[in-house]
Amino acid sequence: MQLIGHWIDGKAVTGTSEATAPVTNPASGEVTGQVALADVADTRAAIDAAAIAFAQWRDTSLTKRTQVLFRFRELLNERKEELAAVITAEHGKVAADALGEVTRGLEVVEFACGIPHLLKGSFTENASTDVDIYSIRQPVGPVAIIAPFNFPAMVPMWFFPLAIGAGNTVVLKPSEKDPSAALWLARLWQEAGLPDGVFNVVQGDKTAVDELLDNPAIKAVSFVGSTPIAKYVYQRGTAAGKRVQALGGAKNHMVVLPDADLDLAADAAVNAGFGSAGERCMAISVVVAVGDIADELVGKIADRASSIVTGVGTSGADMGPLITRAHRDRVAEYIDAGEAAGATVTLDGRDLTVEGAPDGFWLGPTILDNVTPEMSVYTEEIFGPVLSVVRADTYEEAVALINANRYGNGTAIFTNDGGAARRFHHEVEVGMVGINVPIPVPMAYFSFGGWKSSLFGDAHAHGTDGVQFFTRTKAITTRWLDPSHGGLELGFPQNK
Repeated sequence: MQLIGHWIDGKAVTGTSEATAPVTNPASGEVTGQVALADVADTRAAIDAAAIAFAQWRDTSLTKRTQVLFRFRELLNERKEELAAVITAEHGKVAADALGEVTRGLEVVEFACGIPHLLKGSFTENASTDVDIYSIRQPVGPVAIIAPFNFPAMVPMWFFPLAIGAGNTVVLKPSEKDPSAALWLARLWQEAGLPDGVFNVVQGDKTAVDELLDNPAIKAVSFVGSTPIAKYVYQRGTAAGKRVQALGGAKNHMVVLPDADLDLAADAAVNAGFGSAGERCMAISVVVAVGDIADELVGKIADRASSIVTGVGTSGADMGPLITRAHRDRVAEYIDAGEAAGATVTLDGRDLTVEGAPDGFWLGPTILDNVTPEMSVYTEEIFGPVLSVVRADTYEEAVALINANRYGNGTAIFTNDGGAARRFHHEVEVGMVGINVPIPVPMAYFSFGGWKSSLFGDAHAHGTDGVQFFTRTKAITTRWLDPSHGGLELGFPQNK
């Protein structure tokens, strides 16, 4: 059985801990390997490597750092299908979706290649008599990235290209459910010329996470995952004096107004609701049908969703399995609860079987109509291929529903009314908004992040927010002395 270990100081190591966890192919149910679970000593070894490497990497010229970023970008672009295959084997998402994940991560790498412009400071001459002031941006130090299972390549790439480009060193803790993509990326960094110790991978569970949050050598932490864990990471990390950006869960609503193109809206609801089996923080999980269009809209969504082919990710299927059997069963229990509470099961994926893969973690597309805000299928983040339909009488009712929700990650509105769309993006209390766009994931040069319980901390991912998160501003005030400035003066300095 393959043992999947760590990457520390430029080398693959298994560490000192004997603890492991199984890595499973979700499409077959087969255990394909065992991942090492780091103890405190293993985690500290990765942190120490990052701390030692930081002294040299921060002093490496921007030109050389950017050259490494460009080389990494070229290698990743050449081999993205290889990384996508690694993702499909451990996560289960279909090949096209895995390749899309890598491509969106690649966009952040490309954005980071322009980081010299983003790291520029400012200068003011003669701010006071013969006094000049300028500011510079400096790296914060070794940083930790704690990534989720659903995007084992893209989410780390939201953070580490900017962190490394700005002169920081990195310890990445991927999900133990799909750990191999992180090691693949580590080897690619080495091939691109990144010095040993600048990018490290430590596999593990809560033991590794807590050491990353507590260890004083780690200066900043980037996290993506569920809201309860995001809150824990934020509280523990900030208590230890670190910068923390912790992106949490979501319950993304898609409002469909009566004037919308219902065919376009139905396509969008299916694509955004069932892509990657709904295991996306930006998945649409609630469709809010406004007015008298609900019956027609639900019929169109059901017609499309019933044609989705669920199967093995390498077989040409549209949708793959869920990540683990336990998660598959949890999602099915939410459907049971919704049905028991009075929701109408318009399309039922609970009894799905896939020919040739009877032991996979399968659950087909499911549509629940007539869902109300009190039902658990509405209040909880299900993270599966379950689309709930809530009916609203008015636009105002739809917006109030979204704003009352504890999550504020992403939302969308489908309409042909420009005034309604403008009003919606102004009034809705959500961090990312789509207008006739179902998954409003911004480009790399804009920030990614939600509001309310979808984000802890005030820094979003990538964009200029990311550059600011991974750097500290230093202001320098200078005066090249002339004798006339001598003498004692104990009053607070005044500009003259």
